[in-house]
Amino acid sequence: MFEVGFSELLLVALVALLVLGPDRLPAAARLTGLWIGRLKRSFNSIKEEVVRELGADEIRQQLRNEKVLQLERDMRRNLQRGVTDEPTDTVTPAPDSAAPNPSPDKQP
Repeated sequence: MFEVGFSELLLVALVALLVLGPDRLPAAARLTGLWIGRLKRSFNSIKEEVVRELGADEIRQQLRNEKVLQLERDMRRNLQRGVTDEPTDTVTPAPDSAAPNPSPDKQP
């Protein structure tokens, strides 16, 4: 991203020496190094957490896809069983006991 060569570092060091002076330059360099280290660690931890979350999201998505595929397989099996397990004869309704049964022997 940023490419800093030796000449740029030398220029920054020279300007810092002129602005801060030789007495305060080592303390300022140490403090700058500490802050840069903290920033790098925080960015790395954020990056690792994002990568972990993305991995977890991918795993959740895969599990969801597997569940959907399993449901589709189950539905197909049930449909195939339903078609093959259907009885071939039709069911006749039971005779109604309340209806009068006219017999040929009795005529009014």
